[in-house]
Amino acid sequence: MIGLWVFREKLRGFYARFDVFIDPLVRFFLGFITFHMLNSNLGAMAKLNHIMVELVLALVCSVLPYGVMAFLAGVLLLAHVSSISLEMTLILFLLLMFILVLYGGLQPKDSVLLILTPLFFHLRIPYAIPILAGLSCGLSSAIAVCCGAALFYVMQYVKQNIGTLSGEATLGMAEQLIQIIRTLFSNRLMMVMMAACAVGIVTVYLIRRLPVNFSWAIAIVAGALAQLAVIFIGDFLFDVSVPMGQLLAGLILSLAIAAVYHFFVFAVDYTRTEYVQFEDDDYYYYVKAVPKIAVSLPDIKVQRFGDGQADYRDRDE
Repeated sequence: MIGLWVFREKLRGFYARFDVFIDPLVRFFLGFITFHMLNSNLGAMAKLNHIMVELVLALVCSVLPYGVMAFLAGVLLLAHVSSISLEMTLILFLLLMFILVLYGGLQPKDSVLLILTPLFFHLRIPYAIPILAGLSCGLSSAIAVCCGAALFYVMQYVKQNIGTLSGEATLGMAEQLIQIIRTLFSNRLMMVMMAACAVGIVTVYLIRRLPVNFSWAIAIVAGALAQLAVIFIGDFLFDVSVPMGQLLAGLILSLAIAAVYHFFVFAVDYTRTEYVQFEDDDYYYYVKAVPKIAVSLPDIKVQRFGDGQADYRDRDE
């Protein structure tokens, strides 16, 4: 186990030294994956469905905040949908404007959730993002995650109905708008998954703030169980079926991702917990202090005694 702690400290030290290079590189790869996912799933506008476009947009995003990446992804999505259906483009534009209005109430770091949520849904591990958001963000992150989930299902609807949406119009524009809106809002799976994400975030956020030992680990498990319960309730009430194998595999992978995240970010030593009491003119304060786990890296010294003799290594663990 000590080897894992040493590896974690080395990795944290490496990031602290080269974060000025690592952060842009992470934004570049995340942007490239996002734009490639949009092009591979829709790709209706041939001029934008090119790897050079994805690389240029990702390069721009590497030096700008995540909010710009979300904006460019929305523009790319609108461009592809505009080549399929004018009515669908109008609905998607209104949805993006609604998200933009809500963005004023989000924290700056919540904008990355708008990008990660559709990506996690696409990778079939949607249960991880509510747990990670509940561990790292506030309750407002539920808005970003639910909006990201809605965008994913809108993209799925467009992808599955490209032929119908781009075919010859047999109805007027108003009738087509009503039909599309009715179809989207009657997607019970989308509603259940949005509810599962919101319940998962609230559960994780509330439990991880409790002053109990292992609150983060308990919150991870409780968040996964809360999402599972919402999906089972949705299956019972609305006949929303999720393949059991896909559900269990997604939950196990999500728990593994959350456990790794917890190990690198929230690892503390409960055996050295301290309780501090002090006061001022108005209040008495009772503080529970739990130290983070810190492992000193081994100091390796190499000493040579002669050309024909072996090296002597002294490890100061």
